[in-house]
Amino acid sequence: MPQLDRTAWWTRRAIQLAWFTIAYNLIEGVVAIGFGLSDDSIALFGFGLDSLIEVASAGLVLWRFREERGAHASGATERERFAARGIGILLVTLAVIVTAGAVSNLVRHVPPETAIPGMIVSLVSLSFMFLLWRSKTRAARALDSATVRSDAACSLACIQLSLVLLAGSALYRFLPTLWWADSAAAVALAILIGREGWTGIAASRRPDFSGGCGCH
Repeated sequence: MPQLDRTAWWTRRAIQLAWFTIAYNLIEGVVAIGFGLSDDSIALFGFGLDSLIEVASAGLVLWRFREERGAHASGATERERFAARGIGILLVTLAVIVTAGAVSNLVRHVPPETAIPGMIVSLVSLSFMFLLWRSKTRAARALDSATVRSDAACSLACIQLSLVLLAGSALYRFLPTLWWADSAAAVALAILIGREGWTGIAASRRPDFSGGCGCH
């Protein structure tokens, strides 16, 4: 396949993935926030906020490629810079939200979510987001796009948070004395998410930023 055709195909693919991410996460976010409010669950409410951050991240991907259809568009690097920085800020915001929720649970001795709705939301999220993450990672590599790579990092963060929620719930069922484990893991995960976001922000601020993902 010629390079221009290949780039155009992956650009369309990135746009399709972004639209799917928006549609899926809007539904997931509304469901998670709804269950979180009705069950007074901070974990589910926070999960819903994570879904909305995913929506915003995918929206930046759409904005980045709005004029790009395979050929180099004027100002593409600057759009790449702005979008990558925006997603980096979203990742840092997510890290702050996760840390605040986890610290609140630790201070108040709140055990992990064990309700069926929370576990169902986590399982469904894992199945969809894993496929999205893999597809976005491939698209980022094919397009050499920092924006798509950052969006993939956002999807990976969602996967990791789902795993923490599920593992914490299962662990608490068998070892109630380890009620704090999932919150502690969430804090550690938030540090990694925040670092990923800050790295993206720092890279986008460099004078020699080219828009590449550095993932080849």
